[in-house]
Amino acid sequence: MQMKNYFSAGTQSLHTVRDCLRFAVSRFYQAKLFFGHGSADAYDEAVYLILHTLHLPIDTLAPFLDAQLTDSELGEVLNIIQRRVEQRIPAAYLTHEAFLGEYRFYVDERVIVPRSFISELLRSQLSPWIAEPEAIASVLDLCTGSACLAILAADSFPNAQIDAVDLSPDALAVAARNVSDYELGARVNLIESDLFTKLTGRQYDLIISNPPYVDAESVASLPQEYLHEPKLSLGSGNDGLDATRTILKHAAEHLTDNGILIVEIGHNRDVLEAAYPHLPFTWLDVAAGDQFVFMLHRNDLLNCAQTEV
Repeated sequence: MQMKNYFSAGTQSLHTVRDCLRFAVSRFYQAKLFFGHGSADAYDEAVYLILHTLHLPIDTLAPFLDAQLTDSELGEVLNIIQRRVEQRIPAAYLTHEAFLGEYRFYVDERVIVPRSFISELLRSQLSPWIAEPEAIASVLDLCTGSACLAILAADSFPNAQIDAVDLSPDALAVAARNVSDYELGARVNLIESDLFTKLTGRQYDLIISNPPYVDAESVASLPQEYLHEPKLSLGSGNDGLDATRTILKHAAEHLTDNGILIVEIGHNRDVLEAAYPHLPFTWLDVAAGDQFVFMLHRNDLLNCAQTEV
C-alpha cells in the first residue's frame, strides 16, 4: 500500500500520540508547508489533525500524549500526515471542517476555507456601528461560499432575514448543508446570482461581502495550498478589485435609507482609496489591523458611479 511504503522507513518506532506529533511537526517543517487556513504553524496543525483523526477533543491534548495507538489508528494518522505533506491539501479539506470562533462549518473544495475578518465584527454585532441589532430586519451576504457569514449574521441579528448569494451552485450546495446544520432554513435564503444580478428590487439594512480580492500578480504566486480552493473565490482582475467595483456601483440601490455596506478587500486599501478618492471609507478594526474591511453608508454610495475610475 502506498501509504505504508511512504512511511516504512523510521515509523516503526511511532507508538504514541506524542511520537506522531513530533513526527508530523518534523515532516511539516521539512516540507515547508504553508499555514493560512486555520492553523498558525506546524505544531498547531499537527495537533489538530492528529486529535481530529483519533476522534478526540481537538482542544485537549495533554491527557492523550502518551496514549498508545492501535495499528489502524496509526495508519489513519500517518495517512492524513502524508496527504497534508505530499498533496499540500489544507487541513480544513482533509477534515471537512473549519472554525470561525466557536462556530464550526462543513467545508470541502467547492468553497473557500472560511477565514473572513468580517466574522469578528459580526460576533460583536457590528458595535458601535449598529446601535440596535434587533432593529436589523434584512441582511445580504454576497459571495456567501459556505454560508459562514450568513449564519453568523443570523445569530447576531435575531430578527433579520438573510439572503445568502453566490455565483457557484457547488458552493451553494455546501452552504445548504451548513444552513441545515444550524437549523436556519427558515431565515437564510440561498440565491444563485452573480452579485446583484438576480436581486432586482430587493433592499437590505445591511450588506456584507467577502468577495474575491486577490490581484493577478498575487494569484500567480500563491502557495500550493491555495490551488485547492475554487479559482473564482480568489482572483478578481488585475488589481483584485473587479468584484468590489461592481459592489460599490450597485450597493446603494439595494440598501435601505439607513443601510450600511461592509466589504473585506484584503491588502487593497491603497489601491481602492486611489480609485475612489471621494468615497469616505470607514476602515474597521479587526485582529490584523484597520486595512482590510471598510464600511460605507448608503448616502456615501449614492454618487459612486461618478467617482468610479
